[in-house]
Amino acid sequence: MKDITEKEFLHYPDRCEPRHHKTIATTLGIEELVQIKLQCISTSTKGRGMASQTEISQSYLVHSEEPYAAIILKHCRDTHCHFCFNELPADSVPCTSCSIPLYCSQHCQMQAGGQQLKNNSKNRGICQNLSSDLEKYVAEITSPRDSDLSIEWIAEHKHECKGVNWPAVLPPEIILAGRIMVKSIEQKNRNNSNLGQTLELSHSYKTMPPESKLDLHIYSVVLLYCLQHSYGFELPLNGLSMSQLVILISQIKVNSVAIVRMKFRDGYSPSDQVVNFSPAGGAFTSNMEQVRVGQAIYSVASLFNHSCQPNIHAYFISRTLFIRATEHVVVGCPLELSYGPQVGQWDCKDRQKFLKEYSFRCECSGCSEINESDLVLNAFRCLNPDCFGVVLDSHVVKYENRKFERFQGFPKNCISEPHLQEFNNDGIRKVAHKAFTNCSFRAAPGHCLCCGAYRDLEASHATVKEAGIYISRLQEEIVSKEVLPTTLSDALRSLDVLKSTFHAYNKGIAEAEDCLAQAFCMIGELQLAMHHCKASIKILEKLYGSNHIVIGYELMKLSSIQLASGDNTAAMKSVNQLSAIFSCYYGPHADMMLPYLGTLRREACKLGL
Repeated sequence: MKDITEKEFLHYPDRCEPRHHKTIATTLGIEELVQIKLQCISTSTKGRGMASQTEISQSYLVHSEEPYAAIILKHCRDTHCHFCFNELPADSVPCTSCSIPLYCSQHCQMQAGGQQLKNNSKNRGICQNLSSDLEKYVAEITSPRDSDLSIEWIAEHKHECKGVNWPAVLPPEIILAGRIMVKSIEQKNRNNSNLGQTLELSHSYKTMPPESKLDLHIYSVVLLYCLQHSYGFELPLNGLSMSQLVILISQIKVNSVAIVRMKFRDGYSPSDQVVNFSPAGGAFTSNMEQVRVGQAIYSVASLFNHSCQPNIHAYFISRTLFIRATEHVVVGCPLELSYGPQVGQWDCKDRQKFLKEYSFRCECSGCSEINESDLVLNAFRCLNPDCFGVVLDSHVVKYENRKFERFQGFPKNCISEPHLQEFNNDGIRKVAHKAFTNCSFRAAPGHCLCCGAYRDLEASHATVKEAGIYISRLQEEIVSKEVLPTTLSDALRSLDVLKSTFHAYNKGIAEAEDCLAQAFCMIGELQLAMHHCKASIKILEKLYGSNHIVIGYELMKLSSIQLASGDNTAAMKSVNQLSAIFSCYYGPHADMMLPYLGTLRREACKLGL
């Protein structure tokens, strides 16, 4: 068990401050500036990972870090700053040499391009014909601070800015590999370190299929040629340089982190406009989603393993990665975050499929132990009206039977009957009891896990598909902001069909309820909107748990509807609940990450007076 050096785990390392660092720092409590002592551990199932040497309270800041290297994704090149990844203002600042990257300010431009671009801006005469006072002011706000030129902030765009367009053509992970290699060379030159030993990241090159290996070699040759004009001496055109790039790109594929921004699905945020919480003004019920804007390597954060039931949560402010504990963590407990999929979001089958790109099979508790969410998320209901059991599809059965086998493999003295009471649903508890007492118990496609009644899955899928057509049609009209009465009636009938076909906790019902809540809210039927919104939340609480961040997003919708309908007491209760959830995931950054949260809180307090 190897302890990571103290320098690596300072919350605020001695590096250049990011663009919004002062804003970030002032939102943190004094107690959060105290260092959390972490250590690198080795586990039998996941290899290297991270654990804490002290107890960590819920919502406490575990780690923060600037990226070793980062790159913007292609679809965000015209909408987000190429350095801090925030949305571009109308007066964006292009690179003064190649004009390809766009920045939100000259400050970001300087940090991305370095001292050379600073000099270029002067040579282009941007301060010509200005008064001396104004010229002095421009110089003050555009000149990088001394810390901006530190070794940790080696200009990431400088080597790409030689009048060529390869950074705009190659895939983001290849450009990222170039930036990492350049930074390694610069650090080697300044610190006399060995090239290629700056980062110790895992990779999966040996297990990659031949065609993927061929792609790596081709891109490595192309990137090597592109880097020749700046670093030809350090990166000669030979097998050693190419092999270094091949391994580096394979490391990026496994260890890179997607930098995300929260965005409302309809493309705008209610914080940007005046929200009228009244029956006439309606309420805001748009869904929120994460949008990938960048890709980066965080040298320390790459050591945190994945779990589909994570105990830490990662988020971004500018380029800075923050990691918080979402539950109380005892000493020595592995600290694990989600690489994307979580229990409640997808079933075990879909999570395993997604995680293949990381070249490992997830064996976390959510994927190896029986849990209610995986059994009901995509399940059909039993045809027996007196049975609340689940009917599984053939694709789901394969993964759930593996859990049954593992469950049955434990010695009986290690699992007691009270342990089965953890399942909230009687039908699910009955399934777990069967697996516990009967070693030959296995799920069969189309058969209820409780009573064994058979359901025709082919006919059920056809029924669900037809009902989904009307739900999709309603979603399209919500986007167009013109909901027709006939479409709404068809969607209501389709919801009844889904309820008679799906298990009561199937996520498809929750999504249909949410769609209807938005539609009724749009036409001013707030009581009906509230009813369907609550029905959706009830199902999602079964899938995720009542304190999950997804529930917080849904409570934002519910509280907005409650405020618009004048139910101030209920609205205050919902706002308090969602505030507690977001504080757990974002700490003092909650209002910064979700400005609409402050709007809801202020309105609830105002109406409660």
